[in-house]
Amino acid sequence: MQIIIANDQHIQYAQEICHTIDESAKQRGTGIAKRTPEYITTKIQNGNAVIALEGDKFAGFCYIETWGHGKYVANSGLIVHPDFRGQGLGRKIKKKVFQHSREKFPDAKIFGITTGLPVMKINYDLGYEPVTFSELTDDPSFWNGCKTCKNFDILTRNEGKMCLCTGMLYDPAVKKHKHKHKYDSKVFTRLKNIKQSLFLKKEKKKQDK
Repeated sequence: MQIIIANDQHIQYAQEICHTIDESAKQRGTGIAKRTPEYITTKIQNGNAVIALEGDKFAGFCYIETWGHGKYVANSGLIVHPDFRGQGLGRKIKKKVFQHSREKFPDAKIFGITTGLPVMKINYDLGYEPVTFSELTDDPSFWNGCKTCKNFDILTRNEGKMCLCTGMLYDPAVKKHKHKHKYDSKVFTRLKNIKQSLFLKKEKKKQDK
């Protein structure tokens, strides 16, 4: 298995990457911002993507986005092909793209928003901390990217302050990234369930009116 910085020869996988991301979101029943092959291609051409390959077969992908004039960096679009799930590949890809981000943008804060519990666990282990949306970038271009997510209405109804996603942040200014508490999946699961119960119930009431 190769996990490498993507280059022009990997543009051929852009369509498959987008399809895999879309299908994964449908299976989980969660919202996710849609990506186009053109957008993925741009990330690859700029050297801002990591791809995993088993021979010539696509296995996984993740890319880097920069916001606020390089003050913030997001590792987005983490996906593992169904044929390679359950092998810890997502963690390896995330670690690779995280290291690439730290090398390419050493002073940037690295953040992400996600509804995926496995991603939260990976981020936590890398040194991310759960934060409110107010601690993330205020670059409108980032939040505009959420418009293609089915839960965007929840974000707008809460004035951009919260959604089903959980915000997580790695701050390079913090010298030692040691958590006060060990990762507890029950805490994150409970948080996710509370959000879904609160926001989706409001959405149902709105539809019933």
